[in-house]
Amino acid sequence: MAHDPWNPRGPARERPGAKMAAEGDEASGPQTVAAGQLRAFVERIERVQEDIDALSDDRKEIYAEAKAMGFDTKAVRAIVKLRKLDPTERQEAEAVLDTYKAALGME
Repeated sequence: MAHDPWNPRGPARERPGAKMAAEGDEASGPQTVAAGQLRAFVERIERVQEDIDALSDDRKEIYAEAKAMGFDTKAVRAIVKLRKLDPTERQEAEAVLDTYKAALGME
């Protein structure tokens, strides 16, 4: 039997769903359960994507509000990025940046 790129473990006959397709088109059973599970995963992903989009819009509004109050949004974004790092990583990044700035005569 030919290699199945979708199943690294072996031939297509071992792939979940391959047996069901060979047995015929039944309106119920494991194939329906698999389709239901797939639909549930897709719907969950879509809901999470909607949440992400809404939060992204909220973030844009916060940056716009900060800009309206006179804050430099590029600097705010840089601070947010730095705060994501643990203190050791942040110190290392700042040290490298300082070294590069000194090498270029920017200090």
